[in-house]
Amino acid sequence: MRRIPPLGALRAFEAGARHLSFTRAATELRVTQAAISHQVRQLEDWLGVSLFERRGHALTLTRKGLEYLRELTPVFERLSEATTRLSEAEQGPLRLTVLPSFASCWLLPRLEGFRALHPGVELHLTSAAELWDFLDDRFDIGIRSGLGRWTGLKAEPLASEGLSPVCSPAVAKKLRSPSDLVKVRLIHDTPKDGWRRWLDAAGVKGVDADKGLTFNDAGLVLQAARQGDGVALGRLLLAADDLKAGRLVQPFPKVLPNDFGYWVAHPRPLSSRKDVVLFKDWLLAEARVTSRAVGLPARE
Repeated sequence: MRRIPPLGALRAFEAGARHLSFTRAATELRVTQAAISHQVRQLEDWLGVSLFERRGHALTLTRKGLEYLRELTPVFERLSEATTRLSEAEQGPLRLTVLPSFASCWLLPRLEGFRALHPGVELHLTSAAELWDFLDDRFDIGIRSGLGRWTGLKAEPLASEGLSPVCSPAVAKKLRSPSDLVKVRLIHDTPKDGWRRWLDAAGVKGVDADKGLTFNDAGLVLQAARQGDGVALGRLLLAADDLKAGRLVQPFPKVLPNDFGYWVAHPRPLSSRKDVVLFKDWLLAEARVTSRAVGLPARE
């Protein structure tokens, strides 16, 4: 006869130990903090050992608790993978949530390549700028800009981003040096301090970095630059296709690194699902090609 504690108590302990927080464990498991605490106490009573040291609101694992966590985590991962494999036969489309600018400027022009490689994978794409809450189970994969810190999601670096002036070839003819930017309209993305930081890094004085056009979408910034409305501080990854086609040019070589990069994120239980793996591998390969084309460092 197997000696197995209540599974709910095991889940509560594993989540609480992994986060070192009953509050975050409760959020992950969609129960109350009191329920997590009660189940952990129940498990400790069942085992006859203390798993946590509690000092006010701070939690640390005892030696026994740490040993138990090391044994339990791979067990839960195997259970998750087995469940995912079992459900693959019944799985529906791969549901994506993607930043609007990334979708329109970069992803959509490349999706036909993925369809040609994997015609059996059906994609449903939603364009959204909001941060993806891991409790929102409408999606399987999200592509977002940030630092990759999303609780409950496995986030992998997709591409770095750099900021550099871009404009139409006609506007570029007016620019012999960065100081000539005083003659043209500056087009801003948000946050609006990008131009100021680029001008400071390039040592340019006398250009009012606050004047010009401001858009809250990087795709609209590039569209305005293509139309000849001024010089945009463009995100080079998103501008890659326009630069290659000659619709935009980069009049000055100075690139301002952006702390925020692009990330592909998904719930950890989906790590081994076939369509998730296929799409993610294709996405990473395409991003590496684009990054090399515009001189951005590859994300590892």
